[in-house]
This record gives sequence, C-alpha cells and structure tokens, in this order.
Amino acid sequence: MSVIHTIKETPSNPQGLCALTTGNDASLLAYPGSDANGLVQIFDCKNLRNLSTITAHDNPLAALAFDQNGQKLATASEKGTVIRVYAVANGQRLFEFRRGVKRCVAISSLSFSVDSLHLAVSSNTETVHIFKLEGTQPAEVESAGLFSYFNSALKVAASYLPYNASDVLNQDRAFATVHLPSSGLKTLCGIRAMNDSPRVLVVAQDGFIYIYTLDPTEGGECVLYRQHNLADEGGSSQPSAAKPTQSSSANPRSSPIKSDDGGPDLRLDDENEFPAMSKTDI
Repeated sequence: MSVIHTIKETPSNPQGLCALTTGNDASLLAYPGSDANGLVQIFDCKNLRNLSTITAHDNPLAALAFDQNGQKLATASEKGTVIRVYAVANGQRLFEFRRGVKRCVAISSLSFSVDSLHLAVSSNTETVHIFKLEGTQPAEVESAGLFSYFNSALKVAASYLPYNASDVLNQDRAFATVHLPSSGLKTLCGIRAMNDSPRVLVVAQDGFIYIYTLDPTEGGECVLYRQHNLADEGGSSQPSAAKPTQSSSANPRSSPIKSDDGGPDLRLDDENEFPAMSKTDI
C-alpha cells in the first residue's frame, strides 16, 4: 500500500471531522477548511483535486454528512442551533433548519434518509430532530391546514423585519422528534426503511440501540418501537431467564426486520445476534 495523494495545509482537526460519499456516482471528501469558522472544503478523490469551498457557518464545524448520492451536504457548527443543507454541485444553500434557540449543544451526527427526503440530527441532548427536505408550493400551503398557513404568514412578515430577526423566522422547525430516556450522552442516528416503514435508529454512548417509528406524512413525536442493550453481557434487553423458548417465526423479537433500502436485514435476535461477551473481548 502506498500514498497516492496528500492533501496539504489542512487546519487543526482534533475530532477528525470529515464526510465521505457512499454512492457509486461520486467519490467526494468533505472536511473543515478552517478552524476559525465553518468553511467546508470538498475534495474529489477520484480526480485528486479540490472541487469547491462552501462557507457554511460563522462558527467552526461540528458535523458533516453527504446524502446517498453525494448531491447534498448537511452541516452543523459548534453552536449547534442551525442545520444547513447545500447543493454539492454549486454550493447553493438549499435548506436551513433551526434545532433550537434556548441553548447551544454539541451536534454529534447528521444522517440523510436513503431517499434524501429526511435529515436526522442528534446531539448531547435527549432530543433527536428529523427535518423534512421538501419545498412547499403555494397550493400545498393552503391544503396543509392552519399551522402551515400560520408558518407561511410568519415568513411573509419576516421580510419586513431586520436581517437577524428575519433569518430566524425563515428557518424551518423539526418535522418530527425523538425523545430519548436520558441526555448528556453522545449519540449517532440514522433513518432506514424496515418492514415497509421508516424507522429512526439511535445508538447511544451507554450501549443502547433505540428504534423509533416515523410517520413520513404527519411527522410529530416518534414512538419507541424497540430497544436493545449492547452493553449487557448477554446482549439482551431483557433477563434471559424470562424469555420463553419459541421459534423465530413465533417470536417477533427474534424475527429479522426486513430492510427496504437495499441494506442487510436488521435482526434483534438477542442470544444469536449478540452472543455473550467475555471480559477479554472488550
């Protein structure tokens, strides 16, 4: 193995923050272009050249993520209140979402759904936000109900306000939310289709995996569908002695959850999927 190319003069990046495309159409790398602000450098790994630079935030970057096709890039800064989505081709800002205004948090992960219609954002708080990446047409606003009409009216009124106030009112809020049982832990999140339904997966620093339902039409509060404790030596979320012996077809917890987005099926067969670990395995 030999070095093919070296990217020189990169800023300090103690967290190793970067993002890589996963599709076959592009081989792109995004990394911080500055440690003083939210500058993003996009590098073409196939042609070994700098592709573009995006000034994403005023504060240093905290998280980056490409969508499945490498056409969109989501960014968050160390301030943690605003999430932005850019077009990779021209650097145009496509969406801007507000996670919150009351407190600055540490964003730990950004994740697009496979169809690039939703973006999940997790942090060190107990809330995971899911944003919907769709433009709203005037006809759709009228049919969407009173809330959407009120939101549209706010955006019109924002055009008459000073720039900072206008910017805040024009930022869309979360389409759906997940409330975890605890806060203060680093988490990673993702959205996958399972059994013909979208699910939000959250992995927490304490070793728990949480799976929540997501209503792709209405959004709102996501409901806990399943949880699993990887830190348990038995690899189970329940005491092993309390589990009846059943075939996998009769036990919904041991049957595989079919993946509809091309990935492997997710199986939470407690004893078989996660066998007991000895102390030497940790």
